[in-house]
Amino acid sequence: MESDSQDKSLNNRKVPLEMSPEEFRKVGHQLVDRIAEMFTSFPQRPVTSGESSKIIRQALGNNKLPKTGTSTDRIFEEATNLLFDHSLFNGHPRFWGYITSSASPIGVLGDLLASAVNPNVGASALSPMATEIEAQTIRWISELIGYPETGGGLLVSGGNMANLVGFLAGRTAKVNWNIREEGMNAANQKLRVYVSKATHTWIEKAADLFGLGTKAICWIETDINEQMDIEALKQQILSDQADGYLPIMVVGAAGTVSTGAIDPLPEIASICRQHDLWFHVDGAYGAPAAALPEASAQLRGLSEADSVALDPHKWLYSPLEAGCVLVKNPQTLLDTFSFHPEYYSFDGSKEDPSLNYYEFGFQNSRGFRALKVWLGLRQAGRDGYIKMIRDDIALSKALYHLVEAQPEIEALTQNLSITTFRYVPVDLSNDDSEAGKYINDLNQEILNKLQAGGELYISNAIIDDKYALRACIVNFRTTLSDIQALPEIVIRTGRSLDAEMRPNHLSN
Repeated sequence: MESDSQDKSLNNRKVPLEMSPEEFRKVGHQLVDRIAEMFTSFPQRPVTSGESSKIIRQALGNNKLPKTGTSTDRIFEEATNLLFDHSLFNGHPRFWGYITSSASPIGVLGDLLASAVNPNVGASALSPMATEIEAQTIRWISELIGYPETGGGLLVSGGNMANLVGFLAGRTAKVNWNIREEGMNAANQKLRVYVSKATHTWIEKAADLFGLGTKAICWIETDINEQMDIEALKQQILSDQADGYLPIMVVGAAGTVSTGAIDPLPEIASICRQHDLWFHVDGAYGAPAAALPEASAQLRGLSEADSVALDPHKWLYSPLEAGCVLVKNPQTLLDTFSFHPEYYSFDGSKEDPSLNYYEFGFQNSRGFRALKVWLGLRQAGRDGYIKMIRDDIALSKALYHLVEAQPEIEALTQNLSITTFRYVPVDLSNDDSEAGKYINDLNQEILNKLQAGGELYISNAIIDDKYALRACIVNFRTTLSDIQALPEIVIRTGRSLDAEMRPNHLSN
């Protein structure tokens, strides 16, 4: 009897996580309505609540794991209130901080659709259509930025992972022994990787994680434009070769994180060919700008790279997470990552071999990141992306001219869609070392005040030992009126903090 009762229970399971179609529609419609209202309310909202972590934790509550469940109506009401009232909104038209774009609404819906189907895009058999959509997305991104469409790649979580994949492929391709089988210690050679001093910190993670050690990184000086010094690169490679090192890779930047500078990519490509080095381009931020007809020859030089990293969740306006790595020869990823355990049976037939992305990168189980990117590319098309990227650049240039016209603001740099500047009280000299330190401290406090205040959100950069304020516009919601508001806010904040701080720092 007990067995019969159990069988009946298992045949009529009451599952706490299931929702009836009626309940799913009801809650889903309510959630979409709330999200749509949030999008339209951005101009009236602060960019961030600016609350301390303690206040955030108090709002969330310090309750233990609930013993029993809660109705979905109540859960979503509470969750949306918590997130809408206590978040930083990178979708706000005045968010110009770290390089995270406003998420396209179609991408938001794409994440819902991808989660509903929930394919594992590690193997084609587990994700037949999702795999082909990812492959098409890779080809479309390559076409957009002028990279060879005969290459390959895959979607990853972001710029760090995209760069790590390219780095590891380059290491495997350019060492002169079977590193996958024998490891780093098999040959008594020290490897060298060359990057500019403006390169993102991912390079240190890569050198550390993949056995080279951070001393293998050669930091090449930059010129007055924050670009890699090509003559210094040439001399360093020759010097290292003479000293018995094995140079394997040069990393060029297509838009540095601080100022948006673009390295001389065609010249770097020529040097890599001459010395048989892997040429990797970190284009996490700037690579999509290569789509513009007016893009510089330096930026278009990314087409010569062996691998390119870029982030659709930056300048293609996809929701997080969406990074991408492209390679000129897909076989290099297989040579780096592919293994065939006996418990995998995903090869397909000789006539129709499978495309299995677990062989191309770190992950075996992979989410359907490509869908939101693919939907955005379909909705906007090449012309739509060119217009949005061009507008962002135009707004950044307009900002540079606006701050340049202000006696209390020193305009510093403008590249791609990044403008840097700093507040300088009119009665202080930049040439005085004591005043220079105070101006740096003042601008750091200005940034802290602005980031907590919610009127706008920017970040910082260090340029020639100057603490700079930095606005990066990768935001399709930003308008010229938003940009025009920035100088007044910075000046007002700067004057107020200067009045508080200067008596304690400088003698009048």
